Amino acid sequence: MAQTVVVVGDALIDEIRDESGSRDFVGGAALNVAVGLAVLGHRPTLLAMVGDDEDGASIRRFLDEHGVALIATRAPNGSSRAVSDRTAGEPRYEFNDAALNRRIAFDRQQRAALADADLVVASCFPFDDQFQADALAEAVEEPERRLVLDANPRPGLIHDLDRFGANANRASSSAALVKIGDEDARLLYGSGLRDAEEQLLGLGARAVLGTAGRHGAGIATQDGIRVHESIVPLPGPIIDTMGAGDATTASVTDSLLSTDARDIAFWQQALTRAMGIAAATCRSEGALLRLP
Repeated sequence: MAQTVVVVGDALIDEIRDESGSRDFVGGAALNVAVGLAVLGHRPTLLAMVGDDEDGASIRRFLDEHGVALIATRAPNGSSRAVSDRTAGEPRYEFNDAALNRRIAFDRQQRAALADADLVVASCFPFDDQFQADALAEAVEEPERRLVLDANPRPGLIHDLDRFGANANRASSSAALVKIGDEDARLLYGSGLRDAEEQLLGLGARAVLGTAGRHGAGIATQDGIRVHESIVPLPGPIIDTMGAGDATTASVTDSLLSTDARDIAFWQQALTRAMGIAAATCRSEGALLRLP
């Protein structure tokens, strides 16, 4: 039987500004994961806020082209937009009012999609909004089997970091898999990645996927499994690392959907494949998942 997956979180336009000018890409962490899963052969559904405007039309076309179904939340402030200014060293991010006031509706259609899904992926979810955090917790039954969580905190989007962290921890405590990056660990836990992984396992997460950029990634589980994989050297220069984390999440989620096995061989194979996909994704501009 085909597995169904629902991704819940953000969808936006990434505007990249650098010395060569300004370019728009359809993006958002949740959208990137959903499209990545479609590239890997699934027919995912995305729950996200999308406006009835020009940017919203671009988002809808992009999802249609890649076979991702959209259940859109009404966007009174229009579609979200993130500006990534790369004209002076490290990227600087700015978000429009729509992104700063993002929300997901948990109406009948959204709840039905979540209830029917074999796996739910939550990425860049507004955990600093108590109502939405409670609604997500209520809507996803059996999260220890069905929930993949990437809190993906973006400082420019978070209104209350303490509340965001508390609600992300609550969701993590019963998740099948939690993904966390080294920068996320510093922001949410004030610690290194390994310490954050241990905290998440201590909360109750069944498995933790930790990503560390050029230092590769690792997976740790409640059963004591520990695997690590270095980055994969592929031909050609690294063009854009923006989609690497989302590609990793999509790849490991695809592995979870393929089998019920959760032994060390499964986790090592899943991680090795994910690192190859992340490396290929970094060799093109934008966040679209690429296959090596």
